[in-house]
Amino acid sequence: MTDTTRRITRALLSVSDKTGLIEFARALAARGVELVSTGGTAKAIAGAGLKVKDVSDLTGFPEMMDGRVKTLHPKVHGGLLAIRDNKEHAAAMQAHGIAPIDLLVVNLYPFEATVEKGAGFEECIENIDIGGPAMIRAAAKNHDDVAVIVEAQDYPAVLDELATNKGATTLALRRRLAAKAYARTAAYDAAISNWFAKQLETEVPDFRAFGGRLIQKLRYGENPHQSAAFYATPEKRPGVATARQVQGKELSYNNINDTDAAYECIGEFDARRTAACVIVKHANPCGVAEGTDLVSAYRKALACDSTSAFGGIVAVNRTLDAEAARTITEIFTEVIIAPDATDEAIKIVAAKKNLRLLLAGGLPDPRSVGLTAKTVAGGLLVQSRDNAVVDDMALKVVTKRAPSDAELRDLQFAFRVAKHVKSNTIIYARDLATVGIGAGQMSRVDSARIAARKAQDAAAELKLAEPLTKGSVVASDAFFPFADGMLACIEAGATAVIQPGGSVRDDEVIKAADEHGIAMVFTGIRHFRH
Repeated sequence: MTDTTRRITRALLSVSDKTGLIEFARALAARGVELVSTGGTAKAIAGAGLKVKDVSDLTGFPEMMDGRVKTLHPKVHGGLLAIRDNKEHAAAMQAHGIAPIDLLVVNLYPFEATVEKGAGFEECIENIDIGGPAMIRAAAKNHDDVAVIVEAQDYPAVLDELATNKGATTLALRRRLAAKAYARTAAYDAAISNWFAKQLETEVPDFRAFGGRLIQKLRYGENPHQSAAFYATPEKRPGVATARQVQGKELSYNNINDTDAAYECIGEFDARRTAACVIVKHANPCGVAEGTDLVSAYRKALACDSTSAFGGIVAVNRTLDAEAARTITEIFTEVIIAPDATDEAIKIVAAKKNLRLLLAGGLPDPRSVGLTAKTVAGGLLVQSRDNAVVDDMALKVVTKRAPSDAELRDLQFAFRVAKHVKSNTIIYARDLATVGIGAGQMSRVDSARIAARKAQDAAAELKLAEPLTKGSVVASDAFFPFADGMLACIEAGATAVIQPGGSVRDDEVIKAADEHGIAMVFTGIRHFRH
């Protein structure tokens, strides 16, 4: 069998992130590996007392054009791309004085971090790496002979192999590193292309790419027979991807999906204005409420559907305090996510060892622009985020009776929630709390009836004389195509309606509302969610 190990005699190191660099370079030098480097990396290595050759000495050309041109040279790329046992390649190397490079260590200019900090256009452009991706792709292509490292966390694996194989790497490791290298450059280019599209206000570029960094490999997907993983994209939106997990067992695929749904919904409620709580089960809110504090908001949300809340996800829009933590943990809960938590609250949650506590550090901005993507067979559906907020909508009263101030307040609340419930959606609300939620039905009438039935069940559990839908308001995420859906809401006790409008039968629906003395407003904005 042909020996597939490759001894490392020369390494080229050029990194912007110098984490672990000196320790790694020192370990290579101790094995007699010649070190070649560029710019600041070379200075750092030399400053540690290690012998290093500047790449300009290798190429015979100085760095030029503000460092834009330094590694784009045949003596670099020839050393990376030459197939070692190819006689023609070997002859070309000898004829042109090209020495082999057996290990490439490159992490790219911090383009994503530069964009994240809000840098201007020119600074972002200057942080687009050219030589780095070119070298990475060259080394990865020639992985039969060359090892390539694109991030510091792979230093130990390479050093372990050198120790095991007398200074050589195995083909298996080089292939793993090559695959990672191509994924890294792909994610890097995706970040750049999406940034460019945003700068140029190009809504539908001819090519669209998305890339992400692995956060964690998940035990399984939606079901145990499905594999899954969680990746972070360049967008730094407060939520489950950016949150710090304080305690609890590892998040599952469904936990992550449901927690994201809960936190996106809670982002609709300005913490400076009110305390709010969202309880989610299977990606749909089963209770949402505002209150004077988190405890009152949670209790109002729980009252909507305490059966579904069991084993659910709880999101709050303010720092989790001890009283709220104590109240929430009275029933089985999978995840609590909050912007922050007090030390006492953290200790209280810690008593439930399996309960995950996530601290996101902030709330997502419901008005911010961004993209969402969904896979379909053979393609991607990409759209801008639904960043329409009811506070910004010009509500149009279309009935003879206008809503009262209290009704209008609840209507706006209900429409905030409707934005985050699967279509067809009907939300009954009263006193800034959901009292019935109908989600994901093929018929809007069915959603209205299911939501009313949920309210009846809640009333029975709470020993109320009548369901809280009596005297409630109702929100529909899309227009009522016929009057029947609205009439079902009126039958449940709703006194006011908020809906987008736009049906060919709007006049029929408005007439039915007027006949029952119902106030109705149109938003002109639809909130379908599939």
